[in-house]
Amino acid sequence: MPLTHISLRAGKPEAYRRAIFDSLARAMQETFNVPRDNQFMTITEHSAQNFRFDPSYMGISRTDDLVFIQIAANDTRTVDQKKEMFRRIALYLSESPGLRPEDVFVNLIEVKKENWSLGNGVAQYA
Repeated sequence: MPLTHISLRAGKPEAYRRAIFDSLARAMQETFNVPRDNQFMTITEHSAQNFRFDPSYMGISRTDDLVFIQIAANDTRTVDQKKEMFRRIALYLSESPGLRPEDVFVNLIEVKKENWSLGNGVAQYA
């Protein structure tokens, strides 16, 4: 049950943003076994003044096309699954919408299954 928040600089067209959603969904379906209908994602756009990053931290050359992706998911995946998800996210986003892998910044937050309520005030996984 991933919940995904994407942050990027404002000004990209709808097709670009939709491609981000589609590429992320594909990567999570293939690596985390997320069902096709389990897509809960948001995109937040920021002005240049409200989007800060280091263009060369850890020797990675980033541009203004940098995208921050934060995924909250159940803490049930292996290290190998996580590594493969990160790899595929960068690969699929490079294919569509054409992001450079250097501009794909991903943070995975793992939570216990009982920490979700998907609606109706019920802890469905508890």
